[in-house]
This record gives sequence, C-alpha cells and structure tokens, in this order.
Amino acid sequence: MNSITNELNSDWKEVDWVLTDVDDTLTWHGQLPPETLVALQTLRDAGKKVLAVTGACAGWCDHIAQLWPVDAVLGENGAVIMEKKGGFLTLRSDTPLEAIRDNQAKLKAQVLEILADYPDLSLTLDQAYRLCEVAIDIGQNRPKVDDAIIEEIVAKIHALGAHATASSIHINAWYGEHSKKATATAFLKEKGLTDEEIVRHACYVGDSMNDQYMFEILPKSVGVANIRNYWERLAFHPSVVMDNPGGYGFAEFANKLLALD
Repeated sequence: MNSITNELNSDWKEVDWVLTDVDDTLTWHGQLPPETLVALQTLRDAGKKVLAVTGACAGWCDHIAQLWPVDAVLGENGAVIMEKKGGFLTLRSDTPLEAIRDNQAKLKAQVLEILADYPDLSLTLDQAYRLCEVAIDIGQNRPKVDDAIIEEIVAKIHALGAHATASSIHINAWYGEHSKKATATAFLKEKGLTDEEIVRHACYVGDSMNDQYMFEILPKSVGVANIRNYWERLAFHPSVVMDNPGGYGFAEFANKLLALD
C-alpha cells in the first residue's frame, strides 16, 4: 500500500471519459464539497465526458442528472440510465420497469425477513425513491455497522439468489444481471467505444468495496484516500490513490488530470 502512487503518468492524457462513484467519492461526511462541483464543471469545460456510476436511489440520481455538471447517471448500480438528450432528461433501463418493480417488491419482503434478526438495522430512508434496489443503511444515518455483520447479511442475500454489494454507507441488493461494470461497459460501447478504446480513454474513481470490479476493467482507476479503509479486502485495486478523501480527493484527481493537457 505504501508504494502506491498518487501521480498520473502520460498515458492518462488519453482519458476522455471520467466515470465516478458518488457517495464518499464525490461527497464527504454526507456533504457535497464545493470543490467537487467545481471539479466536475472544469472537467466538462475541458471536453471530458463525466458519468456518475452509483448505487444511489433513482430519486437522488434524478437530482444529479438534472442539476449537476455530468453527462449521464448510471443509477442503482446500473439498473437505470438517466441522460439528457436535446436538453431533456431521459430515463431508461434494459429491463421493463414493471418487471423491475415486481422483483424489488419480492426482494424487499425477503430482506425485511433477514433484518428481523438484526433489530438495530433498517432499510435506508431513501428506499421509497428506489426503482430497483433494496438498500440497508450501514453507516449513512446511523453509526457504522461492524464489517462482520455486513458480510453476514450480504451472504444471506446472495443465498436468496440476489445480488448484493456493500458501499461505505449501504448494502445494496437487487435481482437482475445489471451491475456498475456491465452497464458502464454497455453505455460506453453504445457511445462508439471499442473494448480497447474503453481501456485507453476511460477511467474510474471510487472509494469502497462496490467499486472493485470497475477497478478491474479500467486500468486507469483512482481511489480517493478513504479507499485505504478497504485495501486489504479488495480483490481489485485502483492504480493510483489520492492524498485527500471523498470529493476533495476527486478534485485533487481532476486537477492532476487536467494539468497533463
């Protein structure tokens, strides 16, 4: 870990697409630093495409897509894509929304059964604004839950045949084959990038366990400083780590990237 660099080499000059997680990558301690918005706008002013790739609820993603300087939002771990076209926001999903809602209702009942054994835990306050996922609060509006309990609950959800991943603040669970990795790859190919071009021209910025498979597919990957909290548990690591946490680390990265041009 001590040998990991915070510097970008000349290969990063080819980056045209900046994909980024949101919670604790663009935010910090539940707040959005002004430096984050400035960095996002500066990237776009420089001609970079910026995609938020997040487990955040559809309601939060709508806000991000409408008001933040981003080109699109891949929300609820890739379940939905929100993108402005011709000045108007669009919402789409590879799975019909009716089927998504049916799967969500089934999984919500199953997750609540699991949580009956954990009376101190509950679904997230934003559950009502989710289209696909069921989310458990493990550190957003409550003290951080012990890692062993998080892993235990994730394993129980997997035993249902559902997907589950833990971020710094939520356990996100869903039925279906979407993921950050699958939806991000499909989106970039839809924009005309080949597999080789994705590796050359796209990067990803993240902070926790649910970002590791994005680190896997994009060699140009960035961890903000708080990724160190998960370093020993990650199967795949970012190639560079910033000195600053959360949105401050994202702004640090943006400044380094743009200084290469």
